[in-house]
Amino acid sequence: MAEAGVELVINARGAEALEATAAALRARGVAVTAVAADVTTEAGRAAVLAAAGEVDILVTNAGGPPPGSWEDWGREDYLRAIEANMLTPILLMKACLPGMMARGWGRVVNITSQSVKSPIASLGLSNAARTGLTGFVAGTARQVAPKGVTINNLLPGIHDTDRALSLDGGVVKARGISMEEARAERMAGIPARRYGTAAEFGAACAFLCSQHAGFIVGQNILLDGGALAATL
Repeated sequence: MAEAGVELVINARGAEALEATAAALRARGVAVTAVAADVTTEAGRAAVLAAAGEVDILVTNAGGPPPGSWEDWGREDYLRAIEANMLTPILLMKACLPGMMARGWGRVVNITSQSVKSPIASLGLSNAARTGLTGFVAGTARQVAPKGVTINNLLPGIHDTDRALSLDGGVVKARGISMEEARAERMAGIPARRYGTAAEFGAACAFLCSQHAGFIVGQNILLDGGALAATL
């Protein structure tokens, strides 16, 4: 979106890494406001929204909950996952959608997961919370579309990011194999035989946020290298 000239407000919890990213984006010639806060909290959301003002494009992407097994998760684990990966995007949409509708144009993209279509056993907390968000979007997207506002979800498979490294590290620890072996095993299950890149994911997101995507409403778009074998 920076390449397209969009003025940006970006958020993360780590101020140092966030400022480094903001500086790199400003080098592309766009205005960037960095807000270091935990967006999964009420105070964090308020800080981001106050800095943003009138929002035309909203991209939600709070980090996913840790992997594990259903036997080990308690009520508080589920509540944290729901707060981060279901309620936070919903509350941000609730704050931004009225202004978008009043202005007659808006774009919302929620970054969820391929697990809403094909559940990942070790990511049960994510499966549950993100599927709840998907259900909310399915109905809400149709309600706001008459006002020129679209809501869609991007469903990443494995991309070469810190999240993938963290999950691969868990496999290394659990099975006593090397990182190279863990990555090779996962790549073997992807028809594209590689992890996705952040750049190509960003390009897909930017397209959904553009004027060219106004007829795409309430969709769940997979970017997974063909990993999910499904006809529809």
